[in-house]
Amino acid sequence: MKRTTGAELIVRLLERQGVTAIAGIPGGCNLPLYDALRASSIRHVLARHEQGAGFIAQGMARVTGQPAVCLGTSGPGATNLLTAIADAKLDSIPLVAITGQVPRAMIGTDAFQEIDTYGLTVPITKHNFLVRSAGELLEVVPEAFRIAASGRPGPVVIDVPKDVQNEGILIDGLPLPGRPDPLPLPRAEDVARAAAMIDAAERPVLLVGAGVIAAGACAALRCIVDKAALPSAATLLGLGALPYDHPRFLGMVGMHAARSTNLALEECDLLVGLGVRFDDRAIGKAAEFCPDARIIHVDIDASELGKIKEPTLAMRADVGATLRALAAAVAPATRPAWNRRIARLRAEHPLVMRAADDPLDPYGIIRHTAAMLSPDAIVTTDVGQHQMWAAQAFPCTRPRQWLTSGGLGTMGFGLPAAIGAALAAPGRTVVCFSGDGSLLMNLQELATAVEENVDVKIVLLNNAHLGLVRQHQELFFGGRYHASRFRTEPDFAAIARGFGARAWDLGDAADPRSTLARALAAPGPVLVNVPIDAAENVYPMVAPGGANREMIGGELHAAER
Repeated sequence: MKRTTGAELIVRLLERQGVTAIAGIPGGCNLPLYDALRASSIRHVLARHEQGAGFIAQGMARVTGQPAVCLGTSGPGATNLLTAIADAKLDSIPLVAITGQVPRAMIGTDAFQEIDTYGLTVPITKHNFLVRSAGELLEVVPEAFRIAASGRPGPVVIDVPKDVQNEGILIDGLPLPGRPDPLPLPRAEDVARAAAMIDAAERPVLLVGAGVIAAGACAALRCIVDKAALPSAATLLGLGALPYDHPRFLGMVGMHAARSTNLALEECDLLVGLGVRFDDRAIGKAAEFCPDARIIHVDIDASELGKIKEPTLAMRADVGATLRALAAAVAPATRPAWNRRIARLRAEHPLVMRAADDPLDPYGIIRHTAAMLSPDAIVTTDVGQHQMWAAQAFPCTRPRQWLTSGGLGTMGFGLPAAIGAALAAPGRTVVCFSGDGSLLMNLQELATAVEENVDVKIVLLNNAHLGLVRQHQELFFGGRYHASRFRTEPDFAAIARGFGARAWDLGDAADPRSTLARALAAPGPVLVNVPIDAAENVYPMVAPGGANREMIGGELHAAER
């Protein structure tokens, strides 16, 4: 038997889970945990805001696929974590957030920095725990990791009162680490029926979501795509499941997709949804999405089946096992007529990337940056126009290369997520495409990036506006602009240097291309400010609430053909 404290027990259990790095901020109610962490091999990353800590953990989890950990104290520490936790819930990211709480006797007394973390996090987690004794930690910590990683991944919160952290306990051993539950396998009769539907279809399309990447199923996906000549589109979070240059890859679907991609889905007679949740930004008006198609929907989360689109065949199963079974069951096919039609749609309605040679143009800076990076570079984005330009233009070649906030659309995600990605993959460069509005949301994490000396390159598309808000005001509010322009324009390069990062401004550069190359080759954290035209819009676009076939803008005019 060995005597330990609750805080020391948490640390030992985290070590046993294989946790090697944690992001967080200490405060009054989690100081015992931090005191215990001093003696641990676990690397602590001191974030400058708890939301930053949550997104640093998300960056680690999105790159590795394993649960990552963030820490916060009670009160504002816990409430500052909420956005990162909610973001993880909507994007199915395995996260374990451990928060301090006031001592048990003070719960319910409105004590200093008391907040109902348990109640606040119920709607935005897979599960949460309020620990009532040090002994409960032996079960709670492994269980949190099991839940976070099982089935459809997601966040779990462990709220630990300060006196529980200090409580002494005698233990005679540690429990086994929490591991994911066995995955549900597809039923043989469902596989046979799905294979028959695919074989009989004349115009099938696969819709690939983040679930394929989470399941590690990209090799199986490629196998069935090649065997049955299946055109495949991806959701925003499914980018990278197939390489951008795969001959059957149609690109991203939805609000800012190429017109040809949305039109291909409009014409399909069978849609196979793989690890997708039929989000409104992907499918537009649900009633008019794929109007003539039968639907096969494969998802590990039973609650997603039939929630938005009623499938002809619903399969609650691991998408990896399902794809492997289907790849063996479907007949080889070439589908010449359908793939000729796809080629014609792509020729008639290509994604137009105007000024892609100009590094001071949105498409140009993204394409030039991609060309100067290793193919295995990791990409994070914030949320807004730059996010959609990057989704359209960056050549993703592999899974877990593209990290972006999809469901919650969180401005401020990009920089801290990039730090977490760099910590999880220290041999790979991470580029963060951001906008001036988004970067200001968590700019303080530049200090963390410098302190950790991570290889993160921030490419800032700076239009002195909330660009996508301005675009919506232009197109859907009669050009009535309000609160979308920043009247004060910070010198971001100077600010970055003030934090200790290297920085360049392409607006002042005599040769922007060579300046960009020098910036991307520089060691450690770097910021590149790229002034862009405030009137530049991201096209094509589906109006909010519209059908995907009703796209506006982005046409290739006759003079440009």
